Amino acid sequence: MSLKQLCRLTALVLGACCTRAETPAPPRPFGLVVHGGAGVILRADLPAALEAEYRTALQAALDAGYTVLADGGTALDAVLATVCRLEDSPLYNAGRGAVLNADGVCELDAAIMDGRTITAGAIAGVRHIRNPIVLARDVMEKSPHVLLSGAGAEQFATSLGYTLVPNEYFQTERRKAQLQQARDAEAKGRPAAGMPGGLRRQPAAGALVLDERKFGTVGCVALDRAGNLAAGTSTGGMTNKKFGRVGDSPIIGAGTYANNRTCAVSATGHGEYFIRAVVAYDIAARMEYLHRPLAAAAAETIARVGALGGTGGVIALDARGNIAMPFNTPGMYRGCKLSTGEDRIELFEPGR
Repeated sequence: MSLKQLCRLTALVLGACCTRAETPAPPRPFGLVVHGGAGVILRADLPAALEAEYRTALQAALDAGYTVLADGGTALDAVLATVCRLEDSPLYNAGRGAVLNADGVCELDAAIMDGRTITAGAIAGVRHIRNPIVLARDVMEKSPHVLLSGAGAEQFATSLGYTLVPNEYFQTERRKAQLQQARDAEAKGRPAAGMPGGLRRQPAAGALVLDERKFGTVGCVALDRAGNLAAGTSTGGMTNKKFGRVGDSPIIGAGTYANNRTCAVSATGHGEYFIRAVVAYDIAARMEYLHRPLAAAAAETIARVGALGGTGGVIALDARGNIAMPFNTPGMYRGCKLSTGEDRIELFEPGR
């Protein structure tokens, strides 16, 4: 090979190397997944107008969180924005519109977790906090604790300058009707707490009342542009609950979990079973120790819940932007909005 040919070949190689070096790396995926509860949610039982309301509320929550992410905000901020929108909606069993306990009072639980730092905050049994998810974050960031409950959690909120709201703010006529249904059932020897149902027509008034065959917990998992994950969950618990009962939503590892190494998870369902199965952490553990992909890990864990006799579902998201939304009920209010262009809301079981 002549010197001229060698120089030409060298120039081609160097040019190719420079071209490869200048090729920008593909942008990191980002986005979020949301749920508004799982249960017996059947197309035939849900009036078109009410279905539209649920879809609109879920989309508004997704849009609020996605805007945070698109503007470069953190996964934690996106979760907060999304869950606050759902807590402010009377449609869901969280914040305004929460179910009533046996004393006719709303008791609220919430949790949030940062997958980057593995820090978490939660509150349980509060009665006067307008947006429980906000106080959960303050527990994480402004206290040395993870979980505060009842009057103590509200005392902490007051020390931070929160304005407490009357419990009546959370109460709706629909939830009062559900409590009466549960009390009537209890008086007839049926289960005391409102357990999974759908829409029923009240014989006297002829009004449609969504009963407790749906677990209306709300939750969100998010992935930001930096590759960080976060999860948040908020709920009013079970209709007619007694004795200060607390479900899985504020229990880190049961109803809420996030870890950048694996995934972010928010659960909805019969909390006692989700606590026993340590659902949110179990999904992450399957990914970390068994090297299972997200969808398989989530499906396997929900199958465990079903084997125990529990019902419900989860939303999950990993650092690559993969999502999973398995459930073992006839429906789950759910949706996602991702930088890949995926933007959808679903309510019913596929094929129904």
